[in-house]
Amino acid sequence: MHPTARCDPVWAAITGPQADLAERRGRTARYRPDVARFAALPSEPDPDDWADLALLAGPGEKLVISGAPRTPPEGWEYRGGEGVQMVGTAVEVGPDPEAVQLGAADVPEMLDLVARTQPGPFEANTLLMGTYLGIRIDGALVAMAGERFRPPGWSEISAVCTDPDYRGRGLASRLIRAVGAVIRERGDVPYLHAAGTNTTAIRLYEHMGFTLRRYVVFALLRTPVQLGADVTSMT
Repeated sequence: MHPTARCDPVWAAITGPQADLAERRGRTARYRPDVARFAALPSEPDPDDWADLALLAGPGEKLVISGAPRTPPEGWEYRGGEGVQMVGTAVEVGPDPEAVQLGAADVPEMLDLVARTQPGPFEANTLLMGTYLGIRIDGALVAMAGERFRPPGWSEISAVCTDPDYRGRGLASRLIRAVGAVIRERGDVPYLHAAGTNTTAIRLYEHMGFTLRRYVVFALLRTPVQLGADVTSMT
Protein backbone atom coordinates (compact mmCIF):
# COMPACT_ATOMS: atom_id res chain seq x y z
CA MET A 1 0.00 0.00 0.00
CA HIS A 2 1.37 3.38 -0.96
CA PRO A 3 -0.89 6.22 0.19
CA THR A 4 2.10 8.51 0.35
CA ALA A 5 4.84 9.98 -1.75
CA ARG A 6 8.21 10.25 -0.04
CA CYS A 7 6.38 8.45 2.84
CA ASP A 8 4.38 11.68 3.27
CA PRO A 9 0.63 11.87 2.55
CA VAL A 10 0.77 15.66 2.77
CA TRP A 11 3.19 15.91 -0.15
CA ALA A 12 1.19 13.40 -2.21
CA ALA A 13 -2.04 15.30 -1.55
CA ILE A 14 -0.58 18.76 -2.16
CA THR A 15 1.01 17.73 -5.44
CA GLY A 16 -2.13 15.82 -6.46
CA PRO A 17 -5.86 16.16 -5.71
CA GLN A 18 -5.50 19.08 -3.27
CA ALA A 19 -3.02 21.22 -5.19
CA ASP A 20 -5.53 24.08 -5.32
CA LEU A 21 -5.48 24.31 -1.50
CA ALA A 22 -1.71 24.56 -1.19
CA GLU A 23 1.47 26.47 -1.99
CA ARG A 24 4.81 25.06 -3.14
CA ARG A 25 8.40 26.27 -3.21
CA GLY A 26 11.21 24.03 -4.42
CA ARG A 27 10.93 20.63 -2.72
CA THR A 28 8.66 21.95 0.03
CA ALA A 29 4.94 22.65 0.25
CA ARG A 30 2.24 23.65 2.68
CA TYR A 31 -1.51 23.97 2.79
CA ARG A 32 -2.90 27.47 2.94
CA PRO A 33 -2.92 28.45 6.64
CA ASP A 34 -6.70 28.93 6.63
CA VAL A 35 -7.05 25.30 5.46
CA ALA A 36 -4.45 23.39 7.49
CA ARG A 37 -1.15 24.00 9.25
CA PHE A 38 0.47 20.95 7.67
CA ALA A 39 3.56 21.21 5.48
CA ALA A 40 5.80 18.80 3.58
CA LEU A 41 9.58 18.45 3.43
CA PRO A 42 11.85 15.83 1.86
CA SER A 43 12.72 12.96 4.21
CA GLU A 44 16.28 14.32 4.31
CA PRO A 45 15.93 18.08 3.80
CA ASP A 46 18.95 20.22 3.05
CA PRO A 47 19.41 23.87 4.19
CA ASP A 48 17.75 25.17 1.01
CA ASP A 49 14.64 23.10 1.76
CA TRP A 50 14.34 24.56 5.26
CA ALA A 51 14.86 28.04 3.81
CA ASP A 52 12.16 27.48 1.20
CA LEU A 53 9.69 26.31 3.83
CA ALA A 54 10.47 29.32 6.03
CA LEU A 55 9.80 31.63 3.11
CA LEU A 56 6.51 29.88 2.34
CA ALA A 57 5.25 30.18 5.89
CA GLY A 58 6.75 33.50 6.93
CA PRO A 59 8.46 34.39 10.24
CA GLY A 60 7.22 32.93 13.52
CA GLU A 61 4.55 30.70 11.93
CA LYS A 62 3.45 27.29 13.25
CA LEU A 63 3.61 24.27 10.95
CA VAL A 64 3.07 20.53 11.38
CA ILE A 65 5.02 17.90 9.43
CA SER A 66 4.74 14.12 9.52
CA GLY A 67 6.82 11.16 8.45
CA ALA A 68 10.48 10.62 9.25
CA PRO A 69 12.08 12.58 12.13
CA ARG A 70 13.84 15.70 10.87
CA THR A 71 15.91 18.14 12.92
CA PRO A 72 15.44 21.76 11.87
CA PRO A 73 18.28 24.30 11.70
CA GLU A 74 19.05 26.81 14.42
CA GLY A 75 16.28 29.34 14.91
CA TRP A 76 13.41 26.90 14.42
CA GLU A 77 11.34 25.56 17.32
CA TYR A 78 10.55 21.84 17.33
CA ARG A 79 8.33 19.52 19.35
CA GLY A 80 7.69 15.96 18.18
CA GLY A 81 5.41 13.08 19.08
CA GLU A 82 4.85 9.54 17.83
CA GLY A 83 1.72 8.39 16.04
CA VAL A 84 0.30 5.58 13.94
CA GLN A 85 -1.06 5.38 10.43
CA MET A 86 -3.89 2.86 10.02
CA VAL A 87 -5.56 1.53 6.87
CA GLY A 88 -9.28 0.82 6.52
CA THR A 89 -9.23 -1.56 3.59
CA ALA A 90 -11.44 -4.08 5.43
CA VAL A 91 -13.59 -1.63 7.41
CA GLU A 92 -17.34 -2.01 6.93
CA VAL A 93 -18.71 1.35 5.78
CA GLY A 94 -22.16 2.71 5.06
CA PRO A 95 -24.25 5.89 5.18
CA ASP A 96 -25.86 6.97 8.44
CA PRO A 97 -29.46 8.23 8.36
CA GLU A 98 -28.75 10.87 11.02
CA ALA A 99 -25.48 12.18 9.57
CA VAL A 100 -25.76 15.52 7.81
CA GLN A 101 -23.21 17.16 5.54
CA LEU A 102 -21.59 20.19 7.12
CA GLY A 103 -20.86 23.38 5.23
CA ALA A 104 -19.67 26.95 5.64
CA ALA A 105 -22.64 27.91 7.83
CA ASP A 106 -21.64 25.19 10.31
CA VAL A 107 -18.02 26.32 10.73
CA PRO A 108 -18.53 28.27 13.98
CA GLU A 109 -20.08 25.18 15.62
CA MET A 110 -17.37 22.94 14.15
CA LEU A 111 -14.63 25.16 15.55
CA ASP A 112 -16.35 25.23 18.94
CA LEU A 113 -16.62 21.42 19.01
CA VAL A 114 -12.95 21.10 18.03
CA ALA A 115 -11.92 23.55 20.74
CA ARG A 116 -13.75 21.49 23.36
CA THR A 117 -12.58 18.05 22.21
CA GLN A 118 -9.09 18.65 20.71
CA PRO A 119 -9.12 16.05 17.90
CA GLY A 120 -6.16 17.75 16.20
CA PRO A 121 -5.46 20.79 14.01
CA PHE A 122 -8.57 22.30 12.44
CA GLU A 123 -8.89 25.68 10.74
CA ALA A 124 -11.71 27.87 9.43
CA ASN A 125 -11.50 26.36 5.91
CA THR A 126 -10.40 22.82 6.74
CA LEU A 127 -13.78 21.59 5.48
CA LEU A 128 -12.62 22.47 1.94
CA MET A 129 -10.38 19.38 2.10
CA GLY A 130 -13.31 16.99 1.66
CA THR A 131 -16.68 15.89 2.98
CA TYR A 132 -17.51 16.59 6.63
CA LEU A 133 -20.46 14.91 8.30
CA GLY A 134 -22.02 15.66 11.66
CA ILE A 135 -24.74 14.45 13.99
CA ARG A 136 -27.04 16.92 15.68
CA ILE A 137 -29.09 16.27 18.79
CA ASP A 138 -31.74 18.83 19.73
CA GLY A 139 -30.23 21.07 17.06
CA ALA A 140 -26.72 21.11 18.52
CA LEU A 141 -23.71 19.67 16.69
CA VAL A 142 -22.47 16.93 19.04
CA ALA A 143 -20.19 14.84 16.81
CA MET A 144 -18.38 15.11 13.49
CA ALA A 145 -15.79 13.54 11.21
CA GLY A 146 -14.45 14.35 7.77
CA GLU A 147 -11.67 14.06 5.22
CA ARG A 148 -8.24 15.67 5.39
CA PHE A 149 -5.22 14.49 3.35
CA ARG A 150 -6.23 12.98 0.01
CA PRO A 151 -3.27 11.37 -1.79
CA PRO A 152 -4.26 9.82 -5.12
CA GLY A 153 -6.44 6.77 -4.44
CA TRP A 154 -6.66 7.37 -0.68
CA SER A 155 -8.42 9.65 1.77
CA GLU A 156 -7.70 10.29 5.43
CA ILE A 157 -10.57 10.31 7.92
CA SER A 158 -9.90 13.10 10.40
CA ALA A 159 -11.41 15.51 12.95
CA VAL A 160 -13.27 12.64 14.60
CA CYS A 161 -14.74 14.16 17.75
CA THR A 162 -17.74 13.88 20.07
CA ASP A 163 -19.04 16.27 22.70
CA PRO A 164 -18.07 14.82 26.12
CA ASP A 165 -21.74 14.76 27.17
CA TYR A 166 -22.61 12.42 24.28
CA ARG A 167 -19.72 9.96 24.35
CA GLY A 168 -20.37 6.25 24.75
CA ARG A 169 -23.21 6.24 22.20
CA GLY A 170 -21.16 5.06 19.23
CA LEU A 171 -21.46 8.37 17.37
CA ALA A 172 -17.79 8.44 16.34
CA SER A 173 -17.95 4.93 14.88
CA ARG A 174 -21.09 5.79 12.95
CA LEU A 175 -19.53 8.89 11.45
CA ILE A 176 -16.29 7.09 10.56
CA ARG A 177 -18.31 4.48 8.66
CA ALA A 178 -20.39 7.20 6.98
CA VAL A 179 -17.33 9.20 5.87
CA GLY A 180 -15.74 5.91 4.80
CA ALA A 181 -18.75 5.26 2.59
CA VAL A 182 -18.22 8.62 0.85
CA ILE A 183 -14.56 7.73 0.30
CA ARG A 184 -15.33 4.25 -1.03
CA GLU A 185 -18.05 5.57 -3.36
CA ARG A 186 -15.42 7.82 -4.91
CA GLY A 187 -13.21 4.78 -5.46
CA ASP A 188 -10.65 5.64 -2.78
CA VAL A 189 -9.47 3.75 0.31
CA PRO A 190 -9.93 5.25 3.81
CA TYR A 191 -7.03 5.56 6.24
CA LEU A 192 -6.36 7.61 9.35
CA HIS A 193 -3.79 8.73 11.89
CA ALA A 194 -3.82 8.69 15.68
CA ALA A 195 -1.44 9.85 18.36
CA GLY A 196 0.50 6.93 19.79
CA THR A 197 -0.69 7.88 23.27
CA ASN A 198 -4.36 7.82 22.27
CA THR A 199 -4.87 4.14 23.06
CA THR A 200 -8.64 4.54 23.39
CA ALA A 201 -8.96 5.75 19.80
CA ILE A 202 -6.53 3.14 18.50
CA ARG A 203 -8.54 0.35 20.14
CA LEU A 204 -11.73 1.74 18.58
CA TYR A 205 -10.14 1.84 15.14
CA GLU A 206 -8.81 -1.70 15.50
CA HIS A 207 -12.24 -2.92 16.59
CA MET A 208 -13.70 -1.34 13.45
CA GLY A 209 -11.20 -3.17 11.24
CA PHE A 210 -8.44 -0.62 10.71
CA THR A 211 -4.97 -2.16 10.67
CA LEU A 212 -1.59 -0.64 11.48
CA ARG A 213 0.36 0.40 8.41
CA ARG A 214 3.32 2.18 10.02
CA TYR A 215 4.47 4.38 12.86
CA VAL A 216 4.94 8.08 12.12
CA VAL A 217 6.38 11.15 13.83
CA PHE A 218 4.31 14.32 14.01
CA ALA A 219 6.37 17.45 14.57
CA LEU A 220 5.10 20.88 15.55
CA LEU A 221 7.45 23.51 14.15
CA ARG A 222 7.72 27.25 14.40
CA THR A 223 9.68 29.09 11.75
CA PRO A 224 12.39 31.53 12.86
CA VAL A 225 10.95 34.80 14.14
CA GLN A 226 13.46 36.64 12.01
CA LEU A 227 14.48 35.14 8.70
CA GLY A 228 18.21 35.44 8.16
CA ALA A 229 19.81 37.32 5.30
CA ASP A 230 20.75 34.04 3.63
CA VAL A 231 17.05 33.19 3.46
CA THR A 232 15.57 36.55 2.52
CA SER A 233 18.14 36.99 -0.21
CA MET A 234 16.58 34.02 -2.00
CA THR A 235 13.28 35.85 -2.57
